[in-house]
Amino acid sequence: MPKVTQFKDLSISFTRNKITNDLLVKKEDAAVKQAVVNILMTNKGERLFNPQYGSDVPTYLFDQLDFGTAGNIESAIRECLVTYEPRIRIQEIGVLPDFDQNGFEVHLAFIVMGREDLPPFEIEFFLSRTR
Repeated sequence: MPKVTQFKDLSISFTRNKITNDLLVKKEDAAVKQAVVNILMTNKGERLFNPQYGSDVPTYLFDQLDFGTAGNIESAIRECLVTYEPRIRIQEIGVLPDFDQNGFEVHLAFIVMGREDLPPFEIEFFLSRTR
């Protein structure tokens, strides 16, 4: 039987378990998904003592809404995840401009390393400027 890698991280909600009174824990695919989203939503310079951690994605949100900017966002996502999340192997990244809603639709598919028995995980989210 192949060895299965297990992942566990603290939940970023910092809520407590009602039974044990400990912090809630994210396990397996939920832990990895949470880490991926956290990396992408962290601006470079926000993490103390590691100013290069995070992505440049928010900086592109004030550029023109076109396919060139979508390509830049895709490259920034790929570079960031390859650098800071060694637990995944990216299968697909798709970024499309949504001219009606003034933002970008992002589709990310990846495989969790050590868990090839599971199907690829997919994350979809919408990037837009906030005022």
